[in-house]
This record gives sequence, C-alpha cells and structure tokens, in this order.
Amino acid sequence: MTPPDPAELRVDVVIDNYNYGEFLPAAIASALGQTHPSVEVIVVDDGSTDDSRDLLREQADELTVVLKENGGQGSAFNAGLERCGGEVVMLLDADDVLKPDAAARVAAAFAVEAPPARVQYRMDVIDADGRPTGEEKPFRHLPMPSGDLRRAELSYSFDLGWMPTSANAFRADALRRILPIPEDTYRILADWYLVHLTTLLGPIVSLEEICASYRVHGDNSFEHAAAELDLERLRNSVRLARPTGDALLRLAGELDLPRPERIASVADLGNRMISLRLDPDRHPFPDDGVGSLLGEAVRTIRRRDDVSTTMKAMYAGWFAAMATSPRPAARSLALLFLYPERRSSFNRILGRQHRR
Repeated sequence: MTPPDPAELRVDVVIDNYNYGEFLPAAIASALGQTHPSVEVIVVDDGSTDDSRDLLREQADELTVVLKENGGQGSAFNAGLERCGGEVVMLLDADDVLKPDAAARVAAAFAVEAPPARVQYRMDVIDADGRPTGEEKPFRHLPMPSGDLRRAELSYSFDLGWMPTSANAFRADALRRILPIPEDTYRILADWYLVHLTTLLGPIVSLEEICASYRVHGDNSFEHAAAELDLERLRNSVRLARPTGDALLRLAGELDLPRPERIASVADLGNRMISLRLDPDRHPFPDDGVGSLLGEAVRTIRRRDDVSTTMKAMYAGWFAAMATSPRPAARSLALLFLYPERRSSFNRILGRQHRR
C-alpha cells in the first residue's frame, strides 16, 4: 500500500472556547495561518458570556462555528468532533496557539503506510501577552514516548509523557472508535479521555519539534501560573484518574488486550498521597489510607520498566517520606514531586534515569 501524499490529508483543527475572548483571535489566526494546504477550522463556543460570540460572527465565513449552551470541555469536544470530515484532527484550546507549520508536520507523521493513532509534539510557554517565558512542555529532561505503548498504558498509564490538549493530533477513525466523550465526567480534562484511550488503538508518534505555544495567564483551568500548591486542582486529577482508568480497562477488554485488575501509576498514587496527607477532610476517596497507598506505590514502582533502579529507589523513598513526615515537611515534598521547576538543579540527573 502506497502511503498518502501528506498534502492530500485534510487536517481539521477543533478549537474549544469558553470565555476566552481575550485570546480567541490569536488561536483562530494561528489555525487559519497554517502552511498545510488542506486545513479546516472548527470553533466550538461552549456558552461564553464574554465577547467571544461577537468575535466569531465577524469571522463566520472563514470558520465552521458551533454555538452551544455551556456543558464543559467534553461536551465542546463532542460537538466539534461531530463536524470533522478530515483524516486528521488537531485540538486547540482557545488560549493557546499553533506554530505555522504544525499541521504540515502532523500530516507528514500520519502519511505513512500504517498511520499512528495519535501524534503529539512539544510546546513552548507564553504569557498572557504572548511573550515567550523560556519554558517548554515537557521540560527537556523528560522524554516523550513513541511506538506501541499499549502495555505501558495499561501498566502505568499516568506516568507516561503525554501532552495537554493543544499538543495532540489524532487519526480521525481512532477518535470515532471511542466517541462520544462522557460529558458528565469530563467537564474538564476531556483530553485525558482522548489521549489515554487512543493509545490502545495504534502506535504513538512524539515529535521533538515545538509545534504549539501553551499560554499561562493566571486563569487556566488546569495549569498553575506559579509553582504553588493548589489542592483543589490536584483533587480534580485525583477524581478523574479513576474513571479514565475504568474506561481504559473497558476498551482493553473490547480489544482483547491483556489487562490488569485496575490501572495504577506513580503519578496518581503520589497525587492521592499528597491530597490525603495535606487535606484529609477533603480527600475524594474515603477508602484510601496512608499505608494502603504506600503499599500500592511499592507494587506500582516495581512495574516501571521505563526508569532505572535508582529512579525506582527515589520514588520509593519519596513515598516513604511523604507517608511519615510532619505536615510542613510533607508539603515541601509535595512541591518537589509536582513541580520540576522547584528542583531544576536535580532535573538533569533525573532525566538520565529515564530509559528512552
């Protein structure tokens, strides 16, 4: 079978927006300004109450515009993806922007005999005014995985180097296999559902090139403007890890893939330990205990075949210290776990512990 010409692949860019009128024009301009010859731009406004809809009316002849009542990110993605007709779908949050050659690079990655289920790429970080901060996602010491990652996804799903919404492109028929996104569950972080489940539907390609800019402006739904602990946002991740893991296990069963009894990861267990130790009254899962989390962490760390023995020992040491330290010390340990920028002098050493 002859691979398709990349220029002949249609790339649909779905922009989801809710009250980001300040940033929406830049996102639209970046999507319309792609060098790839076949790009369609679909903007879903999820019940905005700012000037977003006025802005969209001004550009209605250049875009496919979907106006809907507020239903959350999963609902917005579903509404946009229903209108996609191309072979490739890129997602773009309305406060982020694409580099001009992003769609062309993505199309080239999909134009192979056995196209991947998903392509992800690196991002640089910009501030509210669009100025580069000098940071990147992920930090350069962290590898982004490629290849057949089905076993890894089912073994330590949330520890893999997956990128946020605007750094992902999907094979359209892979998306159709898992849609619709459960809207009540994924009012936020709907990209989790798409990113994790598509990993079971084909190989993943990670591009080293920076193809998008991630805007940090202080009002992001998930990203903190500063490396400070926000336990409510952390609990959002804790709450959504469980249904995402359940969805992965259901899909693995449908695909006849070997699967564990439940999905476990160092990242999720670390988040749960932090939540439980620092704010036990608001921890989402009453069945969690410090001892049970520590035991599960040890079992999960053993399964990590993507890191060195030294890294496994460091993980185990962190969990042991987190389980036994006084609360002020536990808070410091939590910050080190969650924010690589707080351990910048140590990151290069940590980077060498990952098997690439």
